[in-house]
Amino acid sequence: MTVSDAGGPMVIVGGGLAGGNATATLREEGFGGRVVLISREPGIPFGRPPMSKTYLRSQEDLDGWYVRPAGWYQEHDVERLGDGVVAVDAALHTVTLDSGGELEYQKLLIATGGRNRRLRVAGAELPGIHYLRTVAECDAIKREAVADRRAVIVGMGFIGCEVAASLTQLGVQVTTVFPGPAPLEKVLGAEVGAAIAAIHRANGVELCAEEQIVAFEGSDRVQAAVTASGKRIACDFAVAGIGIEPELPTFEGSPVTLTNGVLVDELCRASAPDIYAAGDVANHLHPVFGRVRVEHYNNAEKQGRAAARSMLGSTTPYDYIHSFWSDQYEHKLEYVGHAATWDEFVVRGSLQERRLIGFYLQDGLMRAAVGLDRGGDPEADLDSEMAACARLVAQRARPAPGRLADEHVDLWSLAT
Repeated sequence: MTVSDAGGPMVIVGGGLAGGNATATLREEGFGGRVVLISREPGIPFGRPPMSKTYLRSQEDLDGWYVRPAGWYQEHDVERLGDGVVAVDAALHTVTLDSGGELEYQKLLIATGGRNRRLRVAGAELPGIHYLRTVAECDAIKREAVADRRAVIVGMGFIGCEVAASLTQLGVQVTTVFPGPAPLEKVLGAEVGAAIAAIHRANGVELCAEEQIVAFEGSDRVQAAVTASGKRIACDFAVAGIGIEPELPTFEGSPVTLTNGVLVDELCRASAPDIYAAGDVANHLHPVFGRVRVEHYNNAEKQGRAAARSMLGSTTPYDYIHSFWSDQYEHKLEYVGHAATWDEFVVRGSLQERRLIGFYLQDGLMRAAVGLDRGGDPEADLDSEMAACARLVAQRARPAPGRLADEHVDLWSLAT
C-alpha cells in the first residue's frame, strides 16, 4: 500500500515518547495528510526519566522533556484523541476506541508502551502502596516523600534503584526488598551489582537481598511489609518497581504475531500489512542483537522516528546500538549494547573505587559495555569511551580482553 496524503489517516496509538516522536517525524518528513494521535494518558508526549529522579525530587519540571511543545500539535494539524484503543481489525484497517467509536487508518503504529506489573500478595491494595509510570503516580509518591518517613521499595531494577536514591536524598528512610543477590544483577552482572549495592548502603539504604514480599499489613493504609523469611518492615508507604508488561489492544482480522510484545521486523513492520510497532511494546529484529524488546528512553525516541519513516516508505533498517543511562545519587551509569548472557566480564578501572568500564563478552564477541562514573555519554559525546564501545559492539568486534582492560590502550584504536 502506497502512502497518500489524501488517503486515510496515519494513526498512532500511544502518546508516550515513541508515539510522540513518530508523530513529529511524520510531519518533519513532509507527510501532509491526517495524523491522529490516540492516548489514554492526559497531557502531551514526554520523556519519563525525570519521574524517578529530578521531578520526583521537585528539582525539575517536565517542560524540557516534552517531545514537542503543547502548541505544536495544533499548529501542525495533529488530531489528538484522549481515548484508548481496545481492538484493531487488521483486515478492515480500523481501530475501535474505548468510547465505542471506530476509526479507519491508512497505516497504524502501535506505541502503547507497557503497564506496571502488580503485586499479588495479601494487602497489596492498601492505600499507601504506589507504582510509578504516570505523572499522577509520581505526584502521589512526591506527596508521601517527607523527611524521616519510612518507605519500602519492592524491586531493585532501574526504577527501584532510582526511586530509592531519590527518596533517600529527600530524607526518607528507605528499605529495599528484591529477589536477586544485588541490585541490577540480572542486567549488569554480579560485579557491577555489588558496586551499586555498596553505593546504596553508603547512603543509608537497607538492602534485603534474596527476599520477597509476601504480605502488607495495615488497617486504613499500609503500615508494614512482611517478607518470606518472616521479617516485618514497618513503613509509612511503599513503592513497587517490579517491571512492566506490554500493553496491547486485541487484534482481529489478519493475524498479528504477538510474542513478548508485537513481533516486528527490522523496519518496525508487524506481520499484518500496514501495522507497525515501536518503543516498549515492540519486539524487534535487530541486525546485531537478534530479537530484543527494549524498555529504555533512547530506544523509544529513536524507534518512534524510525517507524514513522518506515510508514512513509523508507527501507532503512532500524540498527541503533541500544544505550541507556541511570543517575543514582551523584553517580552516573552508562550502558551500550545488549547482553542477555555473557561468559566473560572484563574491567577497565576499579570495581573497589566504583569507577570503571566493564565489557561483556560472549565467545570473545563484545556484546555490551557499562560505564560507572566514567566513559562519557555515547549520545552527547561522540568521542567518548562509551561511544567507542558502541562502535565495537556494532562492528561485532572480538578485542583481546587484556587490551580492553589496559588503561593505556585507546578504545578507539580497537575499532576497525
